[in-house]
Amino acid sequence: MNQAERYEWAREKYGAMGVDTDPAISRLKEIPVSLHCWQGDDVTGFDHDGPLTGGIQTTGNYPGRAKNPEELMQDMDKAMSFMPGRKKLNLHASYAVFEDGELADRDRLEPKHFAKWVEFARERKMGIDFNPTFFSHDKVKDGLTLSSPDEETRKFWIAHGKACIRISQYFAQETGVPCVMNIWTGDGYKDIPADRLGPRMRYRDSIEQILSEPFDKKLVKPCVESKVFGIGVESYTAGSSEFALSFAAFHEGCLPLMDNGHYHPTEFVSDKISALLCFYPEIALHITRPVRWDSDHVVLFDDETREMAKEIVRNDALKRVHMALDYFDAGINRISAWVVGFNSWQKALLNALCTPNQMLKELQDNNEMTRLMVMQEEMKTMPFGDIWAEYLHQCGISSDRKWFDEIMEYEKEVLLKRR
Repeated sequence: MNQAERYEWAREKYGAMGVDTDPAISRLKEIPVSLHCWQGDDVTGFDHDGPLTGGIQTTGNYPGRAKNPEELMQDMDKAMSFMPGRKKLNLHASYAVFEDGELADRDRLEPKHFAKWVEFARERKMGIDFNPTFFSHDKVKDGLTLSSPDEETRKFWIAHGKACIRISQYFAQETGVPCVMNIWTGDGYKDIPADRLGPRMRYRDSIEQILSEPFDKKLVKPCVESKVFGIGVESYTAGSSEFALSFAAFHEGCLPLMDNGHYHPTEFVSDKISALLCFYPEIALHITRPVRWDSDHVVLFDDETREMAKEIVRNDALKRVHMALDYFDAGINRISAWVVGFNSWQKALLNALCTPNQMLKELQDNNEMTRLMVMQEEMKTMPFGDIWAEYLHQCGISSDRKWFDEIMEYEKEVLLKRR
């Protein structure tokens, strides 16, 4: 059978389960997923030359890392040429683009320093999400930023956050798409602290000061992201899950953001999504793949990835959950990592859209748990690959591995020649 015939055969199989795959494919084409710029250069950015510090790091030294805005944009274009569906661009503040001889510290960043990114996004019909960069800077004092007991340190980082609010509104106004602005810090302590409350009270006050900067809540959607631990902050983080959820709950217009790597190994974000949807009109999600802890491996089409997508789809929350990728692997070809991760999440969403969710819910409500288990297992061997191939075909993307051959050729002709 050719591809069209295989799709028709698979469509009929899904139809027998009560699923129409045609509208599932059409719907997926309109779901925006935010693509993180930092996979292309190992979270280095353009405003410093030193190593990553402040609770974040990458491992690996694969050749071809983008070293300037032009290279990063070129690599993103190459990666996006193999990605189906609708995309947003996700930037960190450290990716400001300065003219020759110009440099602004993070507390003095302005919209003009991101004009080239706006041009890039508009040409590709993309919105932009944004992140203040509270790491890799000499004003991270003793590993602390917004929770620091040093008022000058806090003042600097609060000013940075306010600048990012203004830049986020600029992005939304210029692209016509709301900007999700995420506040995350690695603030914490390596060993058992003597005071857990003080840093959190300072952190709360700092975020409140940042959010006091005027902005249009329809255009800018600020988030607070939690952190369980990190290298150098193993014993305590100011922005714990309880802190982030509580802050968002008590500050109208502020969203909780869950990164599925920022929890203990026995916790699953797929279980938390519905809990938050009970109380929050909107939530945000950073999609990664933790291996034992917050290691930010490339997203795969694995069990937890599929389960997170199912929770969003079957709870009719596609317009309530802001989805963004967040991983960085410097040990493999970075463009391939972008493609595999983005397409894995696309697969997870399509798989969820092709699941007979209403029928399965009814089995659960009727306590037909034996039949529910049987049906859930049967869904695992449905001809999903043919549905995915049709989706790629409709998006004008090859469904075989030719994309990888093209990336390897790009590596040879472009990446390996970088100095």
